[in-house]
Amino acid sequence: MRNTRALAAAGAAVAVLGLAAPTATAGGDHNQPSNIVALPSVIARGGQMTVTVDGCPQGGTMTSDAFRTTHLTPVRGANETSKGTATIKEDARPGSYDITVNCSGRRLTRPAAFTVIGGVRGGLGGSSSSGATPTDIAIGGGLVAAALAGGGLFWMRRRAERRY
Repeated sequence: MRNTRALAAAGAAVAVLGLAAPTATAGGDHNQPSNIVALPSVIARGGQMTVTVDGCPQGGTMTSDAFRTTHLTPVRGANETSKGTATIKEDARPGSYDITVNCSGRRLTRPAAFTVIGGVRGGLGGSSSSGATPTDIAIGGGLVAAALAGGGLFWMRRRAERRY
């Protein structure tokens, strides 16, 4: 029984020290960019994307092949976090893109941080003329004539049933 209690106390002590050790070492270097998050992660050409970087307390810059070099500004109230907004180039090709950040002379690249999708090709939908063609008019006229004939027959039949 005593061995079990001693073993439980030793396990708890090891767990507490094990959880505290990474926190103690993580706070040593304040100017090391660590986490790059791009939102939205899938974006169309010409869209705006927000990039957040942890470990970048004084701000910096971010670059990618899909957008121009953009400044990162520190976020107030958030410890060591900076963010910036980038506009995707209109001529960016669809696919995955990396983001490289530079904070206080230290660089970090996140591969495949976001994906650019191609734009929708809108158009005339197969139409090549404006207005109704003679074929459209003939089809529409035939449908109107059929509706009139059917309505007339129905009306005549109902009228004939009332006499009896």
